[in-house]
Amino acid sequence: MSFDLSVWALEDGATPEDVRTAVDGCRQGRHVDRYPDPRVVSFYRAITASYPDRHPGPNSPWAVAPLHAAHDHVELNLHPTCADQVLLDIERLAGEHGLMLFDPQDGSVYPPPARLPG
Repeated sequence: MSFDLSVWALEDGATPEDVRTAVDGCRQGRHVDRYPDPRVVSFYRAITASYPDRHPGPNSPWAVAPLHAAHDHVELNLHPTCADQVLLDIERLAGEHGLMLFDPQDGSVYPPPARLPG
């Protein structure tokens, strides 16, 4: 069993429903073959610099490795016992890279801080 999250690079103005629609498309195997969004690439490089997903060690937070990365998202399957710091780092990096965070456990979508209504 894993605790899953995904981060999404959608167009400005994307809504939580847009994210859920994109997630459904991914789950059905619909992936558009296009150049990766630079925000996704930067997020992936940053998170795997701290928590490698290629040949992960025994203390890896990843329940599934390597991470599923597509042009517009990265799926993160975490061990339920991973350190809280891993979740904080994912949230922080998603915000820094302008990505929307999706929690499939309850369907919640968290926009990056700059997109939150003030």
